[in-house]
Amino acid sequence: MATGITRRDRQARASAYASFAVQGLCFSAMVTRVPRIQDAHGLSDGRLAVVLLLVPVIAGLGSVLSGVVFPRWGSATVLRVCQPAVCATIALVGLVDGDAALYAAVALFGLFVGAVDASMNAQAVAVERRYGLSLITGFYAVWSAAGIAGGLWSALANKLDLSLFAGFAVPALVGIAVSLLTGSRLLHRSEEGPAPSSRELKAAAEQVPWRPVLIVGTAMACMYVADAATSGYSTKYLEDELGGSSSIAPLAYVAYQIAMVAARAVADLGVRRLGAASVVRAGGLTGLIGMIGVVAAPNAPVAIAAFAVMGLGLCVVPPVAFSAAGRVDPTGLGVAVARVNVFNYVGFVLGAAIVGAIAPTNPDNGLRLAFVVPTVLTLVIVVTARGFQPEPARTASSDDHTVAP
Repeated sequence: MATGITRRDRQARASAYASFAVQGLCFSAMVTRVPRIQDAHGLSDGRLAVVLLLVPVIAGLGSVLSGVVFPRWGSATVLRVCQPAVCATIALVGLVDGDAALYAAVALFGLFVGAVDASMNAQAVAVERRYGLSLITGFYAVWSAAGIAGGLWSALANKLDLSLFAGFAVPALVGIAVSLLTGSRLLHRSEEGPAPSSRELKAAAEQVPWRPVLIVGTAMACMYVADAATSGYSTKYLEDELGGSSSIAPLAYVAYQIAMVAARAVADLGVRRLGAASVVRAGGLTGLIGMIGVVAAPNAPVAIAAFAVMGLGLCVVPPVAFSAAGRVDPTGLGVAVARVNVFNYVGFVLGAAIVGAIAPTNPDNGLRLAFVVPTVLTLVIVVTARGFQPEPARTASSDDHTVAP
């Protein structure tokens, strides 16, 4: 049990929860209206694939830039600037007209999403260190709960036949308000003492071992191949190939997120009692069963249930990966977290590219065939599960009440 928890620690934890909630809400509101974006802009399946691929490619750049910036200025600063920008850009996507403007808006969305992902995970790892026990899957449970709200809002917006801008403006305004109200209570760089010099930052980066980062990063990339296929194409899969209506189709993503909330609500307890490796291994096997169900689904209701099983298992991979990264980072500056976060976008790029390449080859069952690839890749998670429980790095202040950026 954690001891010595202060009011400041609790404030930081609540603010980190808020950041995850805003990100989950805005991301879900965007991806569950992908068919409406396609219709509004008259995009072919090939051009839609380019749009969806643009997000993770640019997000990877945003994550890398954050990894450079926040060791000096702090992840809180990045988060307070970039999270309202994420919210604003989803509204912009609904407002722009023409392909060039759409690509530019989506690229901005991806850039800010990447920056927020890296910085909010650094905040979560920092809070977990202050508490001294596994908490990170709880942050992801909040992300998924907000994702449910975003998916349900999209289903309602479709039913009411709201314009893209109207459908995006509501979650955008909610997200901006929450971000502005809670950002000041994040863990700031000033709480760590003097900013490190360039030489110290370079030395810190050299201290972080690559091998454990590559192991958990590879598994996380495979998870995000499946997640990219789900977030980008589950709604379209139900509409185009399984006969689901426009108000029912977003529920696949909602079911996926509901299952994630349920699993993530108890995953921290599982990690404490059984160990990270056992939890990830069980999650990988459960996710594999769900993926097989998605590929074999004869209709929309079965697919919705299969996406739920998939989410139940795969949801543990990202938070436990970030926690593992925090364990092997002797610097406390979030360097390993930023590196692992890049694999998030590697997986998303691969997922979007794979589905975008395979789906158009078969108009009747292209998406079903595309989901076979992430199904096979899920096996990598099971094989690499042991790497999610690395030996913690030794630091000069390992017993201190340390604050990461």
